[in-house]
Amino acid sequence: MEYRRMGKTGLQLSVLSFGSWVTFHKQIEDNSADALMGLAYDNGINFFDNAEVYALGESEKMMGRVFKSKGWDRTSYVVSSKVFFGWRGKENKPNQSGLSRKHLVEACNEALLRLQMDYIDLFFCHRPDKNVPIEEVVWTMNLLIQQGKILYWGTSEWSAQEIMEAHMYAEKYKLIGPAMEQPEYNLFNRHKLESEYLQIFKNPGLGTTIWSPLASGLLTGKYNNGIPEGSRLSLSGFEWLKDRTRTDEKLNRVRLLQGVADKLGVSLANLSIAWCIKNPNVTTAILGATKKDQLEENLKSLEVLPLLTNEILSEIDEVMQTKPILPEY
Repeated sequence: MEYRRMGKTGLQLSVLSFGSWVTFHKQIEDNSADALMGLAYDNGINFFDNAEVYALGESEKMMGRVFKSKGWDRTSYVVSSKVFFGWRGKENKPNQSGLSRKHLVEACNEALLRLQMDYIDLFFCHRPDKNVPIEEVVWTMNLLIQQGKILYWGTSEWSAQEIMEAHMYAEKYKLIGPAMEQPEYNLFNRHKLESEYLQIFKNPGLGTTIWSPLASGLLTGKYNNGIPEGSRLSLSGFEWLKDRTRTDEKLNRVRLLQGVADKLGVSLANLSIAWCIKNPNVTTAILGATKKDQLEENLKSLEVLPLLTNEILSEIDEVMQTKPILPEY
């Protein structure tokens, strides 16, 4: 396993990590979660990702039970939670979602209870909140760090402008700014990592814990001829994901990309994940899995990294036609 420093912090994350979105409680139960997390940990993965909204809090409870049963040294792994959507779903009342100081503090306390932990390593603002001043968010996250409830705070799917505004307030008041961002990043979604965030990487620094490196499974090729039963896109309540993910244009690109994978003698999934972590601004790519053989296969992506020469990367760009056009300075 390779480990990378998270932006300009001293924290080291495994370049591949394990997340629970969609799978925990919805697709798998405790025994499967235990086996998958054990496999991940034994292969050097030290970052486990979660959020209050995943399975309306049940995902954190499940992960907490596994950590409790494993009895791993707490200093040997990193765990995250995210705050914004709340865990009550349609039952949310005012102040039970968003980024107000009230919800940030209460959501942190609730996540600690569900995870059965004394502190959370990484605490993300799951989305920007247009109704809350950014200085309120910065002050509250700094307070949670001072209280020892979280170690680092960050953002997820924030714009570069919003992240820089948070850093501006942090610098003005001598507070701790956001250390990491969790954006979607894959061969179909490249703008933030490769264009919008470039100045942040250079200046205040930014770690990234990217999600959906396989574009919800599209980049495995398994959806080329339909939607397999039991797959993520077949789940009730995720129709929005299916509509966004499985389009004719994208499927055609995936079929062309398969040719590149075949030439290298690797799986399409391994090629797609390796391509993500080839970017030095990616600290870690979050993997999701429902079966051990699926996770074992995805872990082989590390072996593909040396094969990604400039020539191969250019060929991938030509096939995908998704590389952002950078402004000329």
